[in-house]
Amino acid sequence: MTPEDIIAEARSWIGTPYAHQGSLKGVGCDCIGLVAGVWRALIGPLPLSLPPYAPDWAEVATGEPLAEAARVHLVEKSLGPIDPADVLLFRWQPGVAAKHVAIASRPGFMVHAHDGACVSEVALSPGWRRKLAFRFSFPDLG
Repeated sequence: MTPEDIIAEARSWIGTPYAHQGSLKGVGCDCIGLVAGVWRALIGPLPLSLPPYAPDWAEVATGEPLAEAARVHLVEKSLGPIDPADVLLFRWQPGVAAKHVAIASRPGFMVHAHDGACVSEVALSPGWRRKLAFRFSFPDLG
């Protein structure tokens, strides 16, 4: 699996409508469902079932549940330069758990699913960069 494979699969989801807790290409997904769908397409079944989560789960969460789950299945990286195919976790505001995830697609761009919009490839603007809390890569499965 190469970064190009990851990016191509993420881009194949562009246009999929937003659906909270969804993870079906062309039908509906949220940001977690997008990454889960890319995993399934390139690696196979998810290593765990995603538990139900409310839209405001991060606002009431303690700790960093999304980052903690990512650390189990992905490879954590420093917040240095972003590489294509990196999995990016964003924090909406200080003191709240990171709750949004995207896949870097090319320098300065990412693919993500955002509430109220279809999966899209957007600029990784300064506003997004300020919210970046964690950076991971898919595991090297050799």
